[in-house]
Amino acid sequence: MPRRKRIFKKTEKADAVYQSPHLYRFINKIMYNGKKELAERIVYQALAAIEAKGQDKGIDVFYKAMKNVTPLMEVKSRRVGGATYQVPIEVHGNRGEALASRWIIAASRGRNGKTMTEKLASELSDASQGIGSSIKKREDVHKMAESNKAFAHFRW
Repeated sequence: MPRRKRIFKKTEKADAVYQSPHLYRFINKIMYNGKKELAERIVYQALAAIEAKGQDKGIDVFYKAMKNVTPLMEVKSRRVGGATYQVPIEVHGNRGEALASRWIIAASRGRNGKTMTEKLASELSDASQGIGSSIKKREDVHKMAESNKAFAHFRW
């Protein structure tokens, strides 16, 4: 907590089509080399492809996928004495969302497919159903936190 000035939160910007600040941040994470228009096109086409497959609305699938991938616990390294311990800690709001979007993007980039639009659409639909690489990553992080529960007393 700063002693001098009060910290003001920045106003949230929203994307053009769905008016969602979460989707706006997701588009910014997809973006390479400042090519925002290309990132927007990829995301909007992926959401349209999800709707074309006959699933729910694209934005609903996006929110469900983000909710399913967002971790509840993670491990942080703490050095105590001469040893380094993996201490499990809870993940709070924005950090969880950032991790989820990062994992979804990494999993979709690592998929086999023709275009990024198709890969992103399939990863989002898989994550909303509870399967896929991003869900596996979340489960691995939770397993790691569970196995290091003995070191929870080092949390401060």
